[in-house]
Amino acid sequence: MSNSKPTIPREFQITEPIHQKKYLVDGVLKEWDGATEDVHSTISSTESYAPTLLGSVPDLGEKEALEALDSALKAYNKGQGAWPTMRVKDRIDCMESFVKKMETKREEVVKLLMWEIGKSLPDSQKEFDRTVEYIYDTIEDYKQLDRNSAKFQKHDGVYAHIRRGPLGVVLCLGPYNYPLNETFALLIPAIMMGNTTIFKPAKYGVLLIAPLMEAFQSSFPNGVVNIIFGRGRTVASPIMGTGKVDVLALIGNSKSANALQNQHPKSNRLRLVLGLEAKNPAIVLSDADLDLTIDECIAGTLSFNGQRCTALKVVYVQNDIAEEFNTRFVEAVDKQKFGNPWDSGVKLTPLPEPDKPEYIQGLIDDALAKGAKILNKKGGKRFDNYIWPAVLYPVTKDMRVYQEEQFGPVIPIVPFTDIEEPLDDMAESNYGQQVSLFGKDVYALSPLIDALANLVCRVNLNSSCQRGPDVYPFTGRKDSAQATLSVHDALRSFSIRTFVASKDNELNNEILEKLLETKLSNFISTDYIL
Repeated sequence: MSNSKPTIPREFQITEPIHQKKYLVDGVLKEWDGATEDVHSTISSTESYAPTLLGSVPDLGEKEALEALDSALKAYNKGQGAWPTMRVKDRIDCMESFVKKMETKREEVVKLLMWEIGKSLPDSQKEFDRTVEYIYDTIEDYKQLDRNSAKFQKHDGVYAHIRRGPLGVVLCLGPYNYPLNETFALLIPAIMMGNTTIFKPAKYGVLLIAPLMEAFQSSFPNGVVNIIFGRGRTVASPIMGTGKVDVLALIGNSKSANALQNQHPKSNRLRLVLGLEAKNPAIVLSDADLDLTIDECIAGTLSFNGQRCTALKVVYVQNDIAEEFNTRFVEAVDKQKFGNPWDSGVKLTPLPEPDKPEYIQGLIDDALAKGAKILNKKGGKRFDNYIWPAVLYPVTKDMRVYQEEQFGPVIPIVPFTDIEEPLDDMAESNYGQQVSLFGKDVYALSPLIDALANLVCRVNLNSSCQRGPDVYPFTGRKDSAQATLSVHDALRSFSIRTFVASKDNELNNEILEKLLETKLSNFISTDYIL
């Protein structure tokens, strides 16, 4: 089955491929004349189906990767570099300059988000706008952090001036599903706290960084932001192998995180900021409001085709309402509109990974062989670049779709009688990010909330799992995360408390007073940033 070519609005047409020939090292946009990697979209722009060539990016090697590392090390300069020692106000000025330049690239980035990863127009616009808002919120939170530090404390005859300082060099690797927002949720706070960075975009969602390269280059001192392209094994592994990276910031899967950690010769000194996989469940109790529950479960399982770590990836339904829930849920699934990202009202869009439909088919086949049925009429229907979400029921623990994080459009439903069944499953699970809990009876909900809060890091009451608002903590237990991301927490994840201590005596007090008066030190300061 093939989707016929719709009319592509003129403003979204790919008229010329973008051949990105530059990468950013030591403040220079270096021209690359070596091997390149083509970037294709699974969205067709011809009558008969064919992937669309969007452009190409440099396929850099170990030499260029180590150049980027040297650049970041030079900019940090053992903590003496211009960026890590800069006044907070001046770092904020650089970030404000960057975000203003970024805002001018909205149309280009949104267009590439649609083509590269198949994200709908409203969601692509939302990702860009949310990222800009995140940067402004981070700036404001950083100001408040500095205001709170602009003072001295005294205990037991010792004065202390306590601030948060940078950790060093950060290797930043973002995900393909939110290649702008989640990548910047790592990169921006890392830069803001005075670290220097090496950033490699994800395999999908790589070209959309091109319009922002110049903004990075012109907004920050040389070597603070280094942007390289290429395969992770080729460029990230040698960087880690040097042992000179202080922080690994990665949103992806635990296999990649473990492999990179293992490359580092002194993993005990490596700080980790990781957002990894999850298998977030929905638990639907027999007294749940089914109208609301179905709407939220559709959003949770199928927003961006389920390609979100926060997606609902397994739905537990209490037996006595399973039949009604299933009937209504599959009807809602089959009513979802499939089309290209710019189509009005589209909910399901082409999958960016060419091999994903085949993978999802494998999960479906395995479940059917082990006793599940496809409940919805359209379930499993194939397109050139899509497979229709199959609602599978009843799903059991021996099925791959129960065990694996599917990261795509297939929905396993597990019936249960006793609430201890899903609780036990969650306790045994390798993951512990979030849960959605649907019900009304406070006497039933109360002990569940208390238990679930100790198994995951966010309990969503009668609502689907999600990351935002970005001011709230985003983290997970077990294999799902390490460290906490949010506007407030990320600044702390990429920094360490550090302070100057002085005994209360005449000599020290005179020195401190002179330091404050002359403003010679960027660290010892009681200036209040407005």
